[in-house]
Amino acid sequence: MKSVILAATAAIALASPALAQVKVGHLADYSGATSDVGVPFGQGVADALAYINKTGGAGGTQMGVETFDYGYQVPRAISQYKKWSGRDKVVAIQGWGTADTEALITFIAKDEIPYFSGSYAGQLTDPNGSGEKSTKAAPYNFFYGPSYSDSLRAMLQWAAEDWKAKGGSGKPKYVHMGANHPYPNAPKEAGEELAKELGFDVLPAVQFALTPGDYTAQCLTLKDSGANYAYLGNTAGSNISVLRACDTVGAKVQFMGNVWGMDENAMKAAGKAADGVVFPVRTGVVWGGEAPGMQTVREISKISDASGTAYRPVHYISGICSAFYMKEAMEWAAKNGGITGANIKQGMYQKKDWVPAGMEGVCVPSTWTPDDHRGTTTVAIYRAKVGGATEASVDELVKAGTIKLEKVTSVDLPRKKEWLGW
Repeated sequence: MKSVILAATAAIALASPALAQVKVGHLADYSGATSDVGVPFGQGVADALAYINKTGGAGGTQMGVETFDYGYQVPRAISQYKKWSGRDKVVAIQGWGTADTEALITFIAKDEIPYFSGSYAGQLTDPNGSGEKSTKAAPYNFFYGPSYSDSLRAMLQWAAEDWKAKGGSGKPKYVHMGANHPYPNAPKEAGEELAKELGFDVLPAVQFALTPGDYTAQCLTLKDSGANYAYLGNTAGSNISVLRACDTVGAKVQFMGNVWGMDENAMKAAGKAADGVVFPVRTGVVWGGEAPGMQTVREISKISDASGTAYRPVHYISGICSAFYMKEAMEWAAKNGGITGANIKQGMYQKKDWVPAGMEGVCVPSTWTPDDHRGTTTVAIYRAKVGGATEASVDELVKAGTIKLEKVTSVDLPRKKEWLGW
């Protein structure tokens, strides 16, 4: 919590009393069940917001940012939201988890507060609730990257081709894995339906908790079922336990992670058990890669690492993109009636195939419209490669080539109406 308070204080301290200021909430999981990936993503958001303030703010307006660690507890998220929307009167929020984001959909719509979540649940993409399987309208919800459902659809399309390329006979078997929780369950039905359409045998889902544990029983079930492709719906921490257990019992399965299901830290922790896992990467480049926007990213990273030597996982860069889309929407709002929640929302609709200035080659071109909040339906699929012992630091392992992120393919999904909000 100390670091959270310091982050908030630092961001506010950067604000000049001579400039206008708006308040922004930042909900993060730095201590709960998803903190393994919540920490790097939240740090990316926090560093980006502080950098924006340091370099002139959003259109000359400083952001008074309060970062709050809610420990992945929905009641704490709702309580903090009431403070932000009431006494603090924030104009926008950088949020986090699926359960809390879904719980706030109606509140933020009523209060007209744009909410940029770390949840990519498909139901957050339908602003009008017009989709065939939408549960409700989500007019003030936004996120950067493909939805969980679209990411899984893309990986299943890849898996169907992979099965053919490997000369597989008969129907491949697919299984959904994860906790019985809104986040892992978000793409379950969409994935299973497309898997059937693509010719997979869909096996009963296998559950495991969001926290690390002994998942030998689940891996034995997986092995006995003969599953060929398995979706890991949890974050990296608990997935590491599954990968290790399945490696031990000899379950030969092609694992497919969600965007939070694998990263460089998980590759180090899981070692050879992570070798071969495929998962979506939201940005056009990963740390160490070359793109014009990486110069800006490296400067942002110095906000919390003055030496400039820290290795930043894939989630950190995605957090930066989330903050920069909000920043440019605020700049449009400042020129068109003022920085209010309603105007920021309109600002999100002003550009097509949009890459924020300074983020060229980093943030993937995205488009939001009043009828469709699927910012992108392009899914880049990467493969985790682990080629040796992983006792060294992530930075050293990457430099030595012991762990690598290799791009497998990029899938452009059709923007189907029936997939909106699902």
